Amino acid sequence: MASVTKAFTILSHVSGAGGRGLSFAEIVRQTDLPKASTHRLLKEMVEIGALSFDSPTKSYCCGLLLARLGAGVTAEYDIRVKVRPYLEKLQEITGQVVTLGILNGDAGVYIDKVEGNGFGIRLHSAIGKAFPLHATAMGKILLAFNDGVAIKNKLIAFTDNTITGHGKLTAECKRVREQGFALDNEEITRGLVCIAAPIYGADGSCAGAISCTAPSYILDDGSIDTIKAAVTKQAARASL
Repeated sequence: MASVTKAFTILSHVSGAGGRGLSFAEIVRQTDLPKASTHRLLKEMVEIGALSFDSPTKSYCCGLLLARLGAGVTAEYDIRVKVRPYLEKLQEITGQVVTLGILNGDAGVYIDKVEGNGFGIRLHSAIGKAFPLHATAMGKILLAFNDGVAIKNKLIAFTDNTITGHGKLTAECKRVREQGFALDNEEITRGLVCIAAPIYGADGSCAGAISCTAPSYILDDGSIDTIKAAVTKQAARASL
């Protein structure tokens, strides 16, 4: 049995014991794992905060690391479920592909997408895929509305329109905050533009962003204003 499997076996049994936790002997008995590897894994999991050890009772309980990870998973699930109706409405209004993204470290990640049947443009926005913050409309939203988030590494150019200077990106984020939406003008894919707006959580912080991607001709035919209004309206309605 691999170490990861052993660790999750231990975590499963400890969490199942509730608040009282399990002693070393109980863990070994319930998991049927070797004492030596069980002792090593318990020590490592206590060190990283996955488990805590209560000296008076000599028992192991689930640690705060698991609570934080669980909260993150739950939050992602909640936002996806709650925002889905507004994504569908936005797709219905615009007829374009719409996406939902959240911040994940120094990148964004797609957690939902809606596109109509027979949609002509296929985007590389698969659910679970990461996207750069500096070259996408949702990325700019996540940068602009999350204090303390910054890109320290080199800004990679995807097209001639990609922002590659940190000073210019800072100015762009300021503009995004002031206007309440972000525009990707062929900055990651030639021929496509994207408009995004923030979704706020119950605490008032930016919980994510929704976007609408369309062919670049919307910049010329005037439909961009209609799409922008729809994106910002549905993002406001979707705010938790």
